[in-house]
Amino acid sequence: MNKGVAEFLPENQLLLDAVGEGIYGFDLNGHAVFINKAAEQMTQWRADELIGQSIHQFHHHSHSDGSHYPMEECHIYATLHDGKPRHIDNEVFWRKDGSCFAVEYTSTPIYKDERMIGVVAIFRDISLQRQTEQALRNALKQVQALSQQLQDENLYLKTEIDNEHNIHGMVGNTPIFNAMMAQIKLVASTNSTVLIRGENGTGKELVARSLHSLSQRQNRPLVKVNCAAISPNLLESELFGHEKGAFTGAFERRKGRFELADKGTLFLDEIGELSPAAQSKLLRVLQEQELERVGGSKTIKVDIRIIAATNRDLSKMVEAGSFRMDLFYRLNVFPIEVPSLTQRIADVPLLVSSILSQLNKKLGKSITHATSQTLNELMAYSWPGNIRELQNVLEREAIICQDNYLTLTTPLNADRGKQKNHNKSLKQMETEYIRALIKQTQGRISGPHGAAQIAGVPESTLRSKMKKLGIHKRK
Repeated sequence: MNKGVAEFLPENQLLLDAVGEGIYGFDLNGHAVFINKAAEQMTQWRADELIGQSIHQFHHHSHSDGSHYPMEECHIYATLHDGKPRHIDNEVFWRKDGSCFAVEYTSTPIYKDERMIGVVAIFRDISLQRQTEQALRNALKQVQALSQQLQDENLYLKTEIDNEHNIHGMVGNTPIFNAMMAQIKLVASTNSTVLIRGENGTGKELVARSLHSLSQRQNRPLVKVNCAAISPNLLESELFGHEKGAFTGAFERRKGRFELADKGTLFLDEIGELSPAAQSKLLRVLQEQELERVGGSKTIKVDIRIIAATNRDLSKMVEAGSFRMDLFYRLNVFPIEVPSLTQRIADVPLLVSSILSQLNKKLGKSITHATSQTLNELMAYSWPGNIRELQNVLEREAIICQDNYLTLTTPLNADRGKQKNHNKSLKQMETEYIRALIKQTQGRISGPHGAAQIAGVPESTLRSKMKKLGIHKRK
């Protein structure tokens, strides 16, 4: 019987020595009767050292952790007993020098004249494969860790931005401001198109960001297009993208802002600056939710919400023929008016407090408040540049400021606007100011960050003034 397997294998000696896998031949007693060259190279055991031996004790005696591997549990010898082929890929073979390597092997019974005469084991070194797999697993863990870190950082930054800007800078408590905020909250959760109207510097972009952050699309992109900042000949390309060769300089295909905003929100600032051609294409996107790139013929479906903003009177532009009537009605589904700063002048103390807090972080300052005289001057000014102008004035003064309270070192330019409160008495202005402070501090009069400290007057003076004006402390 042993002679049979010994005679069978050497018949293919040249072929078996040429293959890259290691090959062992065993008789029915489990003794080695054939070993090819690849097996010798991988295990460092020569054939003349193993022929006639039970090679389990030479290179299969232990598991990878060094624990004993009994011969009766060996899969190769199990095939000798039951004649069933096996495929194993989670074991090691030991070299002559005492080192081991990961192997994948099969044990297959050999039959002659319908009688099993032995077993052939074919194995290969998969150490490099295991190292590669482990490296990939490690890389995947690093990618997952970095992905989680980015998610955490994005969440942190979003939280910081929201906290810093109080819903993206929307700070105020006047009736006209609260009415605008109510509109924002009412329409934010819908997919309706919103047209934001207001003067330059009133915060139309902040309204757009608030609408997006409160919508169901908040985890998708908010893509902004300033229609006034892009040259007319490139505006269509920016909005709808272009194909390679669509025009001079179009060296590759490029997605437009509409495609980038897919499943998210597209904010079209200064919508009144769109060219007639761009207006027509925008109308089609709003109607059909599809577009074509410049120079292309393929129709691209998009799912976007449009928020537009303008400081121009679009209805008058429609009458003048410079803006499409059908597009105007598509955009004007839910209009939101952003009040000018002069319309909400009583919000100035709250805005100053919020802006100073941001400037402290930006400039490394520790300014706690603006003096009462400064606030009076700020509230008496008409602010033609609105909140943007207020931010610029405060930043300039904050840079100069060397104390923990802010004063105006440069008088506001009275020629830039009429005095807002020239019809109000000093008593009315003082009443509005103190009530705004009480609201801002939630009724706190004394102590750090109390109304008296912000106003820059002693607590007793403020209480006396409140009594004289008939102002009651309310949280």
